[in-house]
Amino acid sequence: METLLFLFPQFNYMAPKEEAYFKMLGPEDLQAPAMKDGSSRQKDKERKSRLSLFLTKSGSHENVSPHKKADTASSNISPEEALQWSDSFEELLKHSDGVDTFSQFLRTEFSVENIEFWLACEEYKTTDSETKLLSKAKCIYTVFIESDAPKEVNIDYNTKTAIQKNVAQPTKSCFDVAQTKIYNLMKRDSYPRFLQSDLYLGLTRRKGRGATMFRRRSRSCVFNERGEPNEPSAW
Repeated sequence: METLLFLFPQFNYMAPKEEAYFKMLGPEDLQAPAMKDGSSRQKDKERKSRLSLFLTKSGSHENVSPHKKADTASSNISPEEALQWSDSFEELLKHSDGVDTFSQFLRTEFSVENIEFWLACEEYKTTDSETKLLSKAKCIYTVFIESDAPKEVNIDYNTKTAIQKNVAQPTKSCFDVAQTKIYNLMKRDSYPRFLQSDLYLGLTRRKGRGATMFRRRSRSCVFNERGEPNEPSAW
């Protein structure tokens, strides 16, 4: 019997919102997680490789050239919009361009799996069908959670074990603890570095430390380091 495995359109902002990625997989690809003996490790490795390859081909950020994507994004993002992302990490995640640009940055730090996992969890929680919930839960577990997963995120043993127990009969909240941990990791570590990165500074038209611009509470005026207002033509 074949089963639908769903992947997530948030991984590709160029795709229509209603588009869902899926593939017909056999029961052996979606079996409940269990302790693995030596004879099954090679099969598991091959299965994870197939999942990783399919995820990449189905819209993951990793199948996009970072330079090509950056050029496309830069032409569509105004400095004022980019400056809004510095208000808070929450504000950044409200903007699809912000998430996409942040994903490009995480790719340079070899941690793009964090935002992809967070997006997958957000989409997962909108699922109403129990059948689809089970398929998506097993997909998220196989791709992001289990040991040696192709996009394994950095979570503690207890959290991983709890998910392993719950994924056979998943609820919408079974990934919440892990998602919160990854969210806090990105907010605390990656987000501050993103705001200082060349990728982000280029979008805000900042030309270097001597000309750094920052936004006050009012979004209608931008000041330089001496507190002097810049001319509107600078935008």
